[in-house]
Amino acid sequence: MMRVLLVDDHALFRLGTREQLDSRPDIEVVAEATNGLEAIQAARKHLPDLILMDIHMPHCDGLEATRRIKKEMPQVKIVIFTVADDDQNLFDAIKAGAQGYLLKNLEPSQLYDMLDRISRDEVALSGPIAAKILSEFSQTDSQEEQPAPAVEQLTEREVEVLELVVDGLTNKEIGEALHLSVNTIKIHMRNILDKLHLQNRIQAAVYAVREGLVNEDSV
Repeated sequence: MMRVLLVDDHALFRLGTREQLDSRPDIEVVAEATNGLEAIQAARKHLPDLILMDIHMPHCDGLEATRRIKKEMPQVKIVIFTVADDDQNLFDAIKAGAQGYLLKNLEPSQLYDMLDRISRDEVALSGPIAAKILSEFSQTDSQEEQPAPAVEQLTEREVEVLELVVDGLTNKEIGEALHLSVNTIKIHMRNILDKLHLQNRIQAAVYAVREGLVNEDSV
């Protein structure tokens, strides 16, 4: 059972989304919030597995709420769910630690598929959006002068896994490509994130492209 906190300042959208989520026996909407401040309070109270977070809300927007929740409760997964197809919002969401970025024009079946990905510790992003993020975000970050933390060297197998993450493959697809189990891929991903001091696979893919660990032509 995935416990979901729904955050949006539009009551009709919350109602429609809740009806879709309630139709799934494996999803429970434990609370709703109308702005970022309410989202933080609700997250503290209910400790949801997943937060579907809008961006543009009064008092405290979704990006700021995401930063504060991930800092306080890093185990809570957050997916930005918005109408805004804006590059800077995409980048800021990733920096804040969001596990996905979805647009509200999704079909219900597409939303369910993305939530299933999140439940498997994967990323809720379509291939084209992921490629756009990797391409643009790697160029943006390369212009920032920030000291990089010391990282442990990745093994040859971990680099192979990371290359397939950059290509947008799921854990199951990576396992099939490398003839390994999904659990083994999950272990490799956890080790990669620990070594690179990163929060999720999007950040790992961006890091890999920016630092030249993989061929950027594959993006």
